[in-house]
Order: sequence, then structure tokens, then C-alpha cells
Amino acid sequence: MSAVTDNLGLFFGGYLRSLSICLWALVGSLVLGVLVAACRVSPVPPLRAFGAFWVTTFRNTPLSVVLFFCAFGLPELGINRSFFFFGVLGLVLYTSAFVCEAVRSGINSVSAGQAEAARSIGLNFSQGLRYVVLPQALRTVVPPLGSVIIAMFKNSAVVGAFGVGGDLWSTGQTLTSARGLETLPVFVGIAFFYLMITLPAGAILQIVERKVAIAR
Repeated sequence: MSAVTDNLGLFFGGYLRSLSICLWALVGSLVLGVLVAACRVSPVPPLRAFGAFWVTTFRNTPLSVVLFFCAFGLPELGINRSFFFFGVLGLVLYTSAFVCEAVRSGINSVSAGQAEAARSIGLNFSQGLRYVVLPQALRTVVPPLGSVIIAMFKNSAVVGAFGVGGDLWSTGQTLTSARGLETLPVFVGIAFFYLMITLPAGAILQIVERKVAIAR
């Protein structure tokens, strides 16, 4: 395992870069997913149609295709940013569809009487959703949402193959291709550092789930 121990600095740098991808994608996909979920349950037909189109499109499109479009299609449209930006954007677009469906299932689990009560005190749809329905719905979606988040963290490895640079994927490519180190120990090191992302995330989600379960 000298290939790992002799290059810990490079691995740690790749870990931080991959962690950065995961955190930016986490924030973006949660925000976008909740917004699309609000569209899915909106009383406005065009918004519902938009939400359904979004989910259908991105849930049935491979992540690699979404990343290819972001990395190579958007520049053709005059949108020029870094590969890091395009990689995070593709991951956000793809994951938001799954976040949306998890949140929508939670919204549908809330009694219709809660929304009616919100309307009865003068709240409009967006206010009732924000202050009454979503706080209750988010409690029920922690387990499925946690699974989506962990899957997103693992999908971040695919992002590294699109030229992001400095992440764990490119670290492995540098060590095996450019420096000629053995592949097996290098990828064991990469797997270990990915576990350093997913295992703490899973532990945090379990804590949140227990807290929510006590509060319900």
C-alpha cells in the first residue's frame, strides 16, 4: 500500500475536491428539488406540467448524458464556465429530480386537512406549503432523502471523469497513468477516501432521522 501512503497529500487534496463537489451539489439539489416538488403539487396546471416534465426528463436520462450536455453542450450555446461548474450543475440537475419525488411523497403524506386549515386562516398556497405542509412533510422524507444524498455522493465519482481536475478520480488517473503505479492499491485508496465522505454522511443522516422520530 505504499502507493497510498507515499501519496497521502495527493489523495487528501482529491478528497477535499470531491467533498467540495458533493457539498455544492447537495445544497443545489436540495433547493432545486424542493422548488420542483412545489411545482409538482401546485394548483397551477402549467407549473404541475413543468414539474412532471422535469422529473420525467432527468429521472430517465443517464447521468453521463446530463454531464455530457452540461460540459460540451452548454459551451455551444455560449455558456462558458469551468468543468467544475458544469460537473456540479449536471449532478444538481440529475439529483434534483429524485429529491423532488422524495419531497413530493412527504407532501402527499400530510393530511389534506392541514392545507385546508392553512387556507382557513388566510394563508395562500405558497405560504401554507412553506409554513404548514413542508415542515411536517420533511420529517417523513429523511430516510428516502438520505438514500438519494448518499447516491449523489457516489455519483460524484462520475463527475470527476469529465475533466473537473483535482478530485479523487483524477488523482487515481494521475497515479496510475502518469506515474505508472499499480492500479489496485490506488483504487483501494480512492475507495477508502470516498468512504470518508459517505460513512460520516450516513451517520449524520441517522442522527437526524432519530431526532425527527422523537419529535414526531
